Amino acid sequence: GVVQWQNTSLPSWSRGFDSLRPLHFFMDNDDLLIIAGKGEYPYKLLSGARKAGVKRIGVMAFRGQTSRSLCALADVSVRLGVGEFEKMLKWAEENDFHNLALAGQISPSALFSTRFDATARSILSTLRAKCAHSVFGTVIEFVEQRGFTIIPASSYMDDCIPSPGVLTSRAPDEREVADIERGHAAAMTIGVVDVGQTVVVKDGMVFAVEAFEGTNAAIKRGGKLAGKNAVVVKAARDGHDMRFDIPVIGMTTIRRMIRSRISALAFQAGRVILLNRDEVISTANRHGIAIVALDSGLPPAPTRP
Repeated sequence: GVVQWQNTSLPSWSRGFDSLRPLHFFMDNDDLLIIAGKGEYPYKLLSGARKAGVKRIGVMAFRGQTSRSLCALADVSVRLGVGEFEKMLKWAEENDFHNLALAGQISPSALFSTRFDATARSILSTLRAKCAHSVFGTVIEFVEQRGFTIIPASSYMDDCIPSPGVLTSRAPDEREVADIERGHAAAMTIGVVDVGQTVVVKDGMVFAVEAFEGTNAAIKRGGKLAGKNAVVVKAARDGHDMRFDIPVIGMTTIRRMIRSRISALAFQAGRVILLNRDEVISTANRHGIAIVALDSGLPPAPTRP
């Protein structure tokens, strides 16, 4: 999980993925059910699947979380409560969906305010440690035992996964490069124990580590502690299950960075979703923020099931 650098003061951002072999999953191209949360991500996934020729696309939306306009773009849709797990599975079975994808954010508060049905309580009761990988991993195992296939959340997201390189008009300076190296190492370490994906670093000191509060809250806290010109690094650990909780960056992230006076953002090339790329980059350029996609030496996320 170490970023690849040349023997110069600045890194080489251009090494490609020719030697890397992404994981692939089998599915036919007949159907896809998007289990959708908040944000732009589910829209991009639906659009990408249409473009790739998926014949029938459904949306499973959550009350209070998923935009109603997304449902209008699907061939068939349903709106359920976050905790109505058995209803979700029965609806998918009755509508003859075999391939499921998880996309979009569910507010952490929803996990505490919802009423879970008996199936959901039974699954969660088996967990001793509750983190994204343990919860979603157990849920996916249960869902697949019911005959469904969970495809990678990166599927059909070709246009939203940058290759290695500097994306903005300004490259990171030497201080930022050193902080990016430090931040990437820290992010990979916290990922091993499933704490989070994002760190805020300045002058070699880690000021914030993302936990349950999410990326934007971690950036806010880190920026407040570090003062201006800190660096944000976001990474998925080696072995990260790309079927869920894939790292995502978008306009909400960049706006939070601007308010927190962050000077640079780094994330893993091929392993992080960048939404609204053109708007994110143009906004960063206006505010002098450097954005770089790192070659971490890890396999890229698959863009085809």
